[in-house]
This record gives sequence, C-alpha cells and structure tokens, in this order.
Amino acid sequence: MASCRTYDPKVLVAIVCGLLTAIVLGVGIWRIAIRIQRGTYTSSSSTPIEFCRNGGTWENGRCICPEEWKGLRCTIANFCENSTYGSFTFPRISVGRYGASLQTCDENTLNAGNPRATRLCNLTEDGEIELQNVKIGNCNENLEALEKQISNTSIQLLNISTEAQILTCDASKLTPENITSATRVVGQILNTSRSDSSEARQVAVTTVSQLLDASEDVFQRAAADNDDTFATLIEQMETYSLTLGNESVVEPNIVIQSVDFSSEGAVGSIGVRFTVQKGASDSLVSGSTLIDTNVDSLDPDGQTELQILLNTSRSNTRSCGFIMYQNNKLFQSKTFTTRSDFSQKIISSKIDDNEEDKSASVKIVFSPKYNQEEFQLHSYACVYWNFLMKDWDTYGCHKEENIDGFLGCHCNHTTNFAVLMSFRKDYKYPESLNVSSNVGCALSITGLVLTIIFQIVTRKVRKTSITWVLVSLCTSMLIFNLLFVFGIENSNKNLKTSNSDTNIDNNNNEMLTQDTIVISNPTCTVVAALLHYFLLGTFTWTGLSAAQLYFLLIRTMKPLPPRFILFISLIGWGVPAVVVALTVGIIFSQNKNDSQWELRYRQEEICWLAVPESDGVITSPLLWSLIVPMTIILISNVVIFIVIIVKVLWKNNQNLTSTKKVSSVKKILSTLSIAVVFGITWILSYLMLTKNDDIRLIFSYIFCLFNTTQGLQIFILYTVRTKIFQSEASKVLKSLSSPTGRVKSMPSMIPLRLRVRMYNMLRSLPALNERFRLLEPSLITKETVVSESDQENPSFQT
Repeated sequence: MASCRTYDPKVLVAIVCGLLTAIVLGVGIWRIAIRIQRGTYTSSSSTPIEFCRNGGTWENGRCICPEEWKGLRCTIANFCENSTYGSFTFPRISVGRYGASLQTCDENTLNAGNPRATRLCNLTEDGEIELQNVKIGNCNENLEALEKQISNTSIQLLNISTEAQILTCDASKLTPENITSATRVVGQILNTSRSDSSEARQVAVTTVSQLLDASEDVFQRAAADNDDTFATLIEQMETYSLTLGNESVVEPNIVIQSVDFSSEGAVGSIGVRFTVQKGASDSLVSGSTLIDTNVDSLDPDGQTELQILLNTSRSNTRSCGFIMYQNNKLFQSKTFTTRSDFSQKIISSKIDDNEEDKSASVKIVFSPKYNQEEFQLHSYACVYWNFLMKDWDTYGCHKEENIDGFLGCHCNHTTNFAVLMSFRKDYKYPESLNVSSNVGCALSITGLVLTIIFQIVTRKVRKTSITWVLVSLCTSMLIFNLLFVFGIENSNKNLKTSNSDTNIDNNNNEMLTQDTIVISNPTCTVVAALLHYFLLGTFTWTGLSAAQLYFLLIRTMKPLPPRFILFISLIGWGVPAVVVALTVGIIFSQNKNDSQWELRYRQEEICWLAVPESDGVITSPLLWSLIVPMTIILISNVVIFIVIIVKVLWKNNQNLTSTKKVSSVKKILSTLSIAVVFGITWILSYLMLTKNDDIRLIFSYIFCLFNTTQGLQIFILYTVRTKIFQSEASKVLKSLSSPTGRVKSMPSMIPLRLRVRMYNMLRSLPALNERFRLLEPSLITKETVVSESDQENPSFQT
C-alpha cells in the first residue's frame, strides 16, 4: 500500500517565505562582505592616505593648502603665532594679512563690536616671518564718516587710509553700505591727482584686497544700489598701476605691477609679458608674478596659471601697468551669473601714452584652476569690461587655439580682461540598484498587487470597513516601489561626455550666461515629485491606519466619526499633494530666473529630493517637506502602537484558558502585523545617519531588508494568513495534486475533541474574541459563525 503524505498549505507558504528571506539575507551579507573586502584591499586614490596635512586637499596631482600652511604636503607654517602687544591680544595671523585684535570697541561707541587694532604678519627680505607694529583705530570713526572726510584736502590721507583698513579687516562683518563707503574712500585715496604719500595708496590697496574677501551676496546688493562706485574704483586702480615705476604691490587678493620705459628710449614695438605662477593656495604671495620686457611671444610652462603679452608700437609709451584680481566681485555682471566657487580671475593691462594707441593689442593664456575630478570645462569666452555698458563685452576679442592645456585669447585693445568659463559638473551617478534591493522590491510589488486584488475581490465576503485604508496604503506603496525601481535613475547618466578640452569650439567667442552647465531633465524632476508624493502618501496612510485602529480598539464604545472614509481619503490623498505642490511652487518662485531651479528641488545624481549642503539644512525642502512630516507621523504611530500592544494585545486576561505557547505566538504575530502596517521599521532610517561608515552600512542593509520587503510582509500577514485565502489556496492545491495522486489533502474534519476545546475557549472569552475579530479582515456573516468556530482561530489581522 502506497504511503500517503499530508501537506499543510501554511507549512508550504512558510517554507517558501523562509527560502525567499534566506536568499535576500544571503545576498545582503554577500554584498557587505564584498564591500568590506574592497575597502580593505583597494584604495580609491593613488594618493597615500592623509598625504596632504593640516587641512590640505589633493587636487590635480598636488596638495592645495589652506592659507596658514605651505609646502609639498602642507607641513610648513605660514603664519604668526598668537601674540600680545601692550593691552592688545591677537590670534594666529596668516602671512601677508592683517589680524584683528580680540579687544573690540565698547558698546557705547560708534564702532561697537569692531576690533580696536590690527597687526600685519609679513615676511622679511630674508624670508623670515615677523609681526609688525600694531595699528590702533578710532572707535568713534566709521566708514560713512570717513567718506564725508575724504573730500577735505587738509586731512592727511594716510590717517583715513589706515582707519579704512582697520574697519575692513573683518570681511565677514561688512555690509553692502560698508562696501560702498569703503570703495568710495579708497577710490579717492588712489586718485593720482591728489598729492599725498605713496604709503597711503599702498594701504588703500590692502583695503581693496580685504574687501574682496567679503561674500558675493554683499557685493551684489552693494552693486544693485550704486554700481558707479565700483567703476570709479576700477579706473583709479588702472591709473595707479602706471605710477609704481618698476615696483609691485602684492596683497592676498590683488597684484599690481608697473613697468617704466622712460629711461629706455624705446622705439618701434614694445613687448611686455606679465606672468602669474600657480601657488599652493588661493592667496597671492610675493614672488608669484614675473615681468619680462622686450619679448615677442608668450612662453607658458607647467607652473604658469596666467600670462599676458602686451604689444604696442608707439615709441612714446612711457609706462604700462598690470593688475590681477583674484575674483570678479568688483565686476558685477548683469549677464554672467556666478554660482560656483571657481575663481574667475581678472587681468588688467594699461599703457601710459600721450596719444591713443590703436595698434596696441594683448594676448592672454589661462590655465583654469578647478577640481578636474569633479568638473570638466564646457566652454569659455574672451571678454573685456565695457565701462559704458558696465558689463562684459566680447568686442575686439577672439579665441586662439589652445596650446598645452592653456586657453588662448587675443584682444585688439587694452583694458580689464577675463576669460569667463563655464563648467559641467562630473556627477558621480550611482550604479543600478543592487541585487538585494531589486529582489526586495520585486517581492514587495508582487505582494502588494496580490493584496490589493484579494482585498477588492473578497470585499463582499469579508464585509469589513478596513479594506479601503489597507488598499489605499498598498496602492501608494506599490506605485512608490514601481517608480523607485524603474525611475529613480537619472537618464543623464547614459549621456556620453568628453573629458578633453580639445573639443571646445575655438571659433565662436559668444558671451556666456553662467559658470555651471546642467543638462535639463524635466522627466527626472517629475519622477522626483511623484516619488515625493507617494512616499509621503504612504506615510500618511500608515498614520490613518493607526488612527482607525485607535478608534476601533481603544474607543470601542464610540462609533467612528460620520463620513470617516471620505474624511480620511481627502487627508490620505490630498495632504501629500498639497505639500508637494507647495514645495515645488515655493522653490520655483524663489528661483524662477534660474534655469537650474529644479536642482534646488531634486538631485542630479538620482531623481530624488536634493540633499542639502551643511549650511543649508534648515532651508532644505527635504527637511520640511519630507523628514518633518515623516517624523511626526512616525512618532504618533509609535505612540498608538505602544497603546494598542499594552492595552489590547499583551494585556493579561485571567479567563484565558488556551496554552501560553499558542497565546504568545498569536500576540507576537499580531504585534508584527501592526508594526508592519504602521511603518515602524522606518525608524531604522534615522540610525543610518551615524557618521561611522561601518555602522551605517550595517543599518543600511537592515533597513533595505525590512523596508524593500514591506509589501511582501503585508501580503503574508494580511492576505496569506486569512481563512479565505488559505481555503482558496487549499482548493487550488487539491486541484493541482488530485490527478497525480502524490499529494492528498488534509482531512476536512478536525477531531471532535479539538473542535470542542476551541469552541469552549472562544465562548469563555467573548470580550477578547470580539477585539480580535474587529481587526480580522475575514469577518463573515452570522450564518457561518458556527462553522468558523470549527476552524482554527486565525491570527491577529488588520
């Protein structure tokens, strides 16, 4: 006689789910092992770890040091230590800069809070670092007062120049009004028509250098009020550059160099080459510029950052002057927008001639200074500052063929030149979703689809009001998972870009409008908005599920509010839409003039909300439109979850006659069911914020395991475990196995003794039984109550 096997559908389902979980766990552990192995045995860079010291960064094959350090590895001090002078105390001061005293003006003075004195840290002729004497300011003088005094010719300009330098030594405290007043003061001091000492003008140049340390926003607001002030200062700087003989003035943000031809008796053409060499930091230092006279060509080398060749054919040229600005803050353009931290250097050349020399011309080569691992040069334009337009202009300038990585320009006149550059950010697009994410999302999508179908098809049989909330939750989660799998990647990652500057068009010298180029992708923005909406909607529906269970279980004696389903539907689908619409609308209104406004809302690397910089967290849409609502909903869900498990699930009942083992299993499953539908596992996302990479990696995989399979968990706990699904699954198994004769179904009748014990247990606990039945999705009609008691009581469902 052939042996007969009996298979329980629940056992089969448990085996299948166990195998799938084991596969996901195994894939996750394998990925962790691979990443740990790669992190241990491979290096992300050929540069030794911590090669650049004291805050230096490795860029383009060398260390870029902070201003206070220099050398190959940023290990040589370039500062003066803390010092005292009389009653004044000074912190560490970088070489070439003035340091402000810690002592500030009293509150009842005009300059309350500003430093009382400054002190210069400088290099001697022997290269030794030394501190110079202290300059003490007047606490009852401010820049506005100095502006009024400057027109008085009887006042010594050196005193005013020194006061202005002291008042501008802390650029972080400068306002647009301060910038305007200081610009007018130093512009008058640099005016060569006024006879005064050269020392006052050199101090004025120091003040201009300090002003260029102020923020771009302050300069933009100052220029919006009065842009003539900047133009006047620029012109005075050009004139001053012709009066230095063969000397130079070097400040951290400005270099002024003059060449005198009066003693040479030059005839025919004159060629002067001005070279700025690369430095280890962003500050200019003495010796970083070179002047070559009587030359006829450019000659850049590997250490050249900028080089300009001035040609003039006038024999009566007496002198020429060069100015190099570290940034373009004095040149506030209306057409060219600066959004990055790239240093757009400005070079000025001017000749002192009795007559206008129409044959004068300049050639320029630039070596762009930027992080080549993060950006690539997209285009550039050769321009000059048009004082009539008060903006950049391309007239008389054209590009020349790039030589050895240098950008070439040629202009047929002399003035302030710039090479405006636009860059394309080399975004590090992430790889496609890993195996564990794909498997988890696929299982969730399948489970959610089956759960939605089951809830809709069996609604009349179950006759329960919980269906709409669960279906809405599953629908929102299903769409989010589909968008996540098929739309999270930005299609821009497949665009081929060239890292070579040789593909730049050298024929067209068109004016640029911005310094960073981003390829627009409206589809990615739409996907980010939809992901934002459905994730927020998913959390909203988990909160509504918690609220509904609270009314059903805790407030059992009170009916649900009138039109409860309509009310929660408006909240569940409407509130997320309002939040997303307001977020996109506010960002667009604030940046409507920015062609890249969408990157204020979403990332370029993936189609998801933008991750804020360290200084922009408070104003981030990710914080206010997602993290804050999620946190509020999670906190309320956790509170309701604790109340339910304490007052309903794990509350001891003395009338309970079932075994402790069965009761504990039911309670554990019931607790898991509520935890899943309440989204409690999303708390793991906050644990991923830790700074420890190893710990964050572990929590990332745990988070991925629990949340990518959330749809599968809902399917198992809210569909597979219902009696209707098990009954239908049993019938399907019977129909599949009956022809083969290999598997026989379970006996249709449970032994009489077990049925009687179960029936008596349920009747002895009517209150507990009713509470459990309120959460059971397969609540059936009165005619089937007796037959239902003959079956195994289902576990806790919602």
